[in-house]
Amino acid sequence: MRVRWAAKPALRHQSHGEETGFLDRLLIKSQKNRPDFNRRMFDEDFARVLIYSNRRSGELFTLDTNDQKLSDRLLGNVQTRYGPHPVDETIYELVEEIARSLVWFGAAYYYLHDNAEKDEVQVASFATDRMFRCLGLYFQYLPKRSRSHWDKEDEVLPREIRVLDKTKLMYFRLPRFIEKILNNQNKTLATLDKYHGASTDFFPHATHDNPNPVNYFDFRVWNETVDLALYRATRRTGWSGRKYGSSKKSDFFDCYRLIKFRRNQITLRDQILLQLSDELSRVGRCYNPEFRLTISATSALPSIGELDELSEKLTREEVGFSEIIDFCFKR
Repeated sequence: MRVRWAAKPALRHQSHGEETGFLDRLLIKSQKNRPDFNRRMFDEDFARVLIYSNRRSGELFTLDTNDQKLSDRLLGNVQTRYGPHPVDETIYELVEEIARSLVWFGAAYYYLHDNAEKDEVQVASFATDRMFRCLGLYFQYLPKRSRSHWDKEDEVLPREIRVLDKTKLMYFRLPRFIEKILNNQNKTLATLDKYHGASTDFFPHATHDNPNPVNYFDFRVWNETVDLALYRATRRTGWSGRKYGSSKKSDFFDCYRLIKFRRNQITLRDQILLQLSDELSRVGRCYNPEFRLTISATSALPSIGELDELSEKLTREEVGFSEIIDFCFKR
């Protein structure tokens, strides 16, 4: 096994042709078996911290920096899912990508790549499934893999541990309080998903002696129990399970939970912007020791204060349900 120090990470597209054995499967955290049904729906909903209609709301983010040229250089070369864009659009997509990775995997990694020949820098993400942290160091494990060459035979590369250069590594993590409420909720969601659709298993089987068995299983009680478990599990996140307009819930209940859910999303968004500011400032000091960059949301995006005010108005019955829904889904 080869060990490389102060190395660059292998990017996502460089992981093809891997030969994973038993040891490799132990070390590489599986990301193939994604959660099912409730957990998948929640992850999709919660990671949507920015509403698509916000893109048309004008300037969404403000930048405060002491080196505008370096700031433009860093943000102008971020490789997001849809390629390079103007700075405001880049931050929008970067926050979306980080949020998805945090909700799915609990972490997100980016690396600052230097191109000395073109005098350019590029910020690109890489997979979290083979990353380890220990004693303040960041390790990337790579299994045996092959590298293709057009003018010669494929090259087989040995197992490798790369100790990444921390000065150019950007690491994002879920805030502890959000991680705690998600872990508690997702345990119940995993159990509900395990038995999702299992109600049909309670049908009695026909036998020779009893070809038409009577079914005493009460599906109504089953569904009520599942719904109750879902609402209790999502009490702190405010997620509705995409169930609106039920006769068992009041409009006040739906709106109250919707405000709580959106508040948690905005909290995550603001924490991502805070971490993004800190990480870009830190890696930018490779070029300017005094570099500082702060990214914050403008009034075009909803804030915690606005949601708290909306919640108080809802309690005093000073706001309609349609206004709350419009605010949460259109801002």
